[in-house]
This record gives sequence, C-alpha cells and structure tokens, in this order.
Amino acid sequence: MRTFAAAIALAVAMPAMPTVALAQTEDAASQDWVGTSNAYTQQVIDMQAQFFPTGASSAGYDQYDGLVNDMSLDRDDRYVAAASALKAKFEAALASESNPYVKQDLQILIDSLNQDIEGFALNRQYMLEYNDVPQGLFGSIGQLLSDQTAEARRPKALELLKRFTGQWLGTEPMTTLAKRRFEASRGEGKMGPYKVEIEETVAKVPIFVSGIRELFAKYEIGGADTALDAMEQQLTEYGEWTRATVLPTARDNPRLPPELYALSLRQVGIDMDPLEAIEEARRGFYEVRAQMEALAPQIAAKNGWTETDYKSVMRRLKQDTIPAEEIEEFYRGVNAELEAKIRENQIVSLPDTVLQMRVASVAESAAQPAPHMRPPRLIGNTGEQGTFVLTVSNPTAPADEAYDDFNHPAASWTLSAHEARPGHEMQFDALVKQGVSLARLLYAFNSVNVEGWALYAEAEMLPHEPIEGQFIAQQFRLLRTARAFLDPMLNLGMISREEAGRVLSEDALFSPGMVKQELDRYQFRAPGQAGSYYYGYRKLVDLRIETEVALGERFNEKAFNDFLLSQGIIPLDLMAKAVREEFIPSQRAN
Repeated sequence: MRTFAAAIALAVAMPAMPTVALAQTEDAASQDWVGTSNAYTQQVIDMQAQFFPTGASSAGYDQYDGLVNDMSLDRDDRYVAAASALKAKFEAALASESNPYVKQDLQILIDSLNQDIEGFALNRQYMLEYNDVPQGLFGSIGQLLSDQTAEARRPKALELLKRFTGQWLGTEPMTTLAKRRFEASRGEGKMGPYKVEIEETVAKVPIFVSGIRELFAKYEIGGADTALDAMEQQLTEYGEWTRATVLPTARDNPRLPPELYALSLRQVGIDMDPLEAIEEARRGFYEVRAQMEALAPQIAAKNGWTETDYKSVMRRLKQDTIPAEEIEEFYRGVNAELEAKIRENQIVSLPDTVLQMRVASVAESAAQPAPHMRPPRLIGNTGEQGTFVLTVSNPTAPADEAYDDFNHPAASWTLSAHEARPGHEMQFDALVKQGVSLARLLYAFNSVNVEGWALYAEAEMLPHEPIEGQFIAQQFRLLRTARAFLDPMLNLGMISREEAGRVLSEDALFSPGMVKQELDRYQFRAPGQAGSYYYGYRKLVDLRIETEVALGERFNEKAFNDFLLSQGIIPLDLMAKAVREEFIPSQRAN
C-alpha cells in the first residue's frame, strides 16, 4: 500500500490524469479553490493515518508522532473499504464541482486511491507478505531523531519504541504482528519474497540495531534502555525467524507477475509502452557513450596520460580518491563553486539559505548506500531544510564489492547538481515555500517528475563544470539510459542478470558494488522506478526546446527554470500545460 508519506519518500504516485494548468494569476488566486480541495484531501490523510500513522508523522503531522502502523489481520479489508467509500464520494463530487482546479485535485485523489486498492488486491493474489521490520523501525525512528526534526518532537521516539516493542499498554511487539501477518498470507501458488533480498535483510539486522541505539544516544533520549534492550532481543530473534521460516519460501527468480510490474510503472509515472521505452533508451545509450568517447582524449591530453580511450580515462579518474574524513569538506567546496556558476550564468534563482550537508551514519549507509537528498518536513514546516547526505561506503558489502563511484573529485560535480543545487534540494525548498494544495503537495508526486528535474539540473550545470566533471556527468547519464532499458528488459525476461551486469560494468564502468545495487533495484527493491529518471528528463528537455522555439530570442533560461520550480513537483503533462498557457504568453507579453 502506498500512503502519501510513502509517495514522498519513494517519489511514486498516480498515473497521468487530465490536466488543467494551475494558474498563477490574481484571478485564480482569488478563488477559494485551495480550501475546498484541501478539505477533500484531508479526508484521505485522516483515513490513511488511522492505518499508517508513521507515514503521517514523517510527512509532518506531529499529532501522529509516536504511533505505530496497524498490523491487524483485517487491516487490508478495512483499508480497502475505507478507500472505496472515499473514492465513491469523490467521484460524486467530481460531477458536482465546477472549479477546474478542484476537479483536477479530486482526480488526483481518485487515481491514488485506485492504485492503493489495486495494489492490495494484486499483492493478496500473488504474494506472501514479509515485512522488513528492522529497517522499518530504523526509518521511523530516524524520522523523529534527526536534525531536520523540531526538537520538541524528538521525545516521541521513545513512545514509538515502546509501542513497537510491546511495552506500551495495549500493544504487542511489531515482530509478533509481522510474523502473524506472514502466516495469514500463506496460500497455494503464492510467491515468497526474493531469496537474495531476504539474505541481505537478515545480515543488516545488527547494523540497524546499532544505528537505533546511536540515535537515542546522540539525541539524549533518556529512559530508553529497557525498550532498547527489548528491541535488540526482538529484532535479533526476528532475523533468526526470517532465516528459518521465510527463507525456505523465498523465490529464486526475482521477476514479478506482469500485473504487479505494470502497476509499478504507473505508480512511478511511466505511461509509455515498455518496448518503445527500451528502443528509445538504447538509442540514447549509444549517443551518450559516444560523447564520453569524445571527451576522453581531451582529458588524457590535459593530464598527460598516454591511454586515451574512455575506459582507461575512467580508471585514472577513479584512482584520485577523496579520503573519507575529507569528503564533506570537499563536497562543500564543489557546491560553493556550483552556486557561483549558477549566479554568474543566471541559470536559476538560488535559495537564501545555506545548503545542509552531512556524512551518513553506518546504518544510513546500509539502508541507502548512495548519496541522496533527505527531504524536509512538508506539512507544518517551520524552516527545516532538506539535507544532502553523503555516503562513503556500503557497510554490508564484501571487499570485492566496494564502491569507487562517488569518492573521487570528478564525480562530485554532477552528484551535487543532482542532489543539492539546482537539483532535489531546490525542488523541496520551492515546494515548502509556495503553498500549493495538499493534493498536489502530497499526492501529485512521482519519480518521473522528481527525478526528471534532477537529471535536467545535471544537464543545466554540465557546460559550467571542469572537463573531468563533464565526463562523469555523461557517465551518470549513461547509467540513466541503461536503467531505462535494462529494468524493463529484466522484468520482461528479455535479458539475464549477468548480461545486464556486463552493460553496467563494462560499458557504463561502474564498480561491482554499484552494479549489484543497480541490479537489485531493478529486480526486487523498486522494479520499474529506475527508468523514471531518463523518461522524466526527456520530457523536460522536449518542453525546454519547445519553449525556446516558441520564444526565440525572448527565451530566458533563468525565468524558465524559476517557473518550473514554482509549479511544484507535479506531473509533467501538467507542467507542460502550465508552460504553454502561462509562461510562454507572459514572456511574449514582456
């Protein structure tokens, strides 16, 4: 099931819907449509929070801090009944409401509920239910015990821990409830979780236990020792139970049933036929690789290297590693240079705040080994910012799967442009400040519109980076094109894992650890999601060129990029309609 908070965390949402541009005019703003829309959306939020309060808490609804998710055996039936009732109510309202913005937000909510209902039905039909309880607890605790979370909210982490471990009146341990749901989900012909995923999940249990203890110590949450001891005992035993009970049911083939994969594609915002997407991405892969081959001799000449092929140049660049203890300072310097280039070249309006950045903890690196942006609180934000989280290693990877993809100077440029400025950090900054309707803030979220902007941001900064940075920017764009054809090919049975791995290692030149992470992502961690980067990027680039052609010499890069950010993280067909109906006419008038 995908709640609003899950949509934010994973950047997944509903399929494309009929679009009406969200006007920024005084006439539209004077209408009270946002209040009407929010009243509808609040009904969905309240309903979902009764079942999944940790999601509501992470989105910023602090009245749900300290509560745990409903794990009762009849939860899914009750959720589907509640979602169906709201859907019927909204469909009736859709027929009676006259405001086009309210109608669009109602459609957003209806589509989201439809996907929830379909997801419950398909998972019940095909899958055994296994919950990664240790990582789930680490994530929920980490939402409360964070520098991004207001200090007054942090003590609720102790209540959450006590409820989770069954030490709060009227509660049972979450591990007990998760085991019960697994047993209740058994049925003939159902698929267990993927074997590799289960083995890795069990191996990470001690890391998450340690990470949770470190968070309570760091934020000085007293009175937690008994609950922490119970947590360690329960999670350790859960890992043993997983190995003994769940692993024998695990499947050797990671492929999902076609219906579930199709749903995954719609949830991330990909509405293109997979076979057509594969063809387009393979052409892009060829073109980007050719650009790397063109840059490599120039880099070799600059550095006095005799070997000029792009693979040799990549190996030489990776040899210049940044020491782990220096990586944050180094990245801060690169981000400062990027901001200077943004101002100098009038690319986009920068926030007036200092970029937040830190190195990940060991447990955070185990949960998410690659550098990433941790979004701020979206509801009730009182100045909290997103944080660029740097990882220096994957603590669960063996020595032969070490990463060398993020810790060399050439990689710092495009990673910073993607995750920080002008990428994800500025997306969330604009989203918090602009005050859009709750439906657009919480439910019009998908990987295509989120990651499309970040990859576009990389492209905007590429001409202003040193040639080594440009080379790695092309390598990461090569990865995004590879994702867009390898993910569907793997999930449609058109290629083997070994063949896909060869493309990523021998052509895209990523480390064994990164290759494994990528293949795991396509096959069982987030099937369908990886193709959203290139898909969203292509749609934004197409819109950019359409706008340049329409405006000619009147086109202003900064004005265009500011307008995109001002629209929020919305479906790109809605973004395109806003550009055509608002931005282009306003620029012509000026």
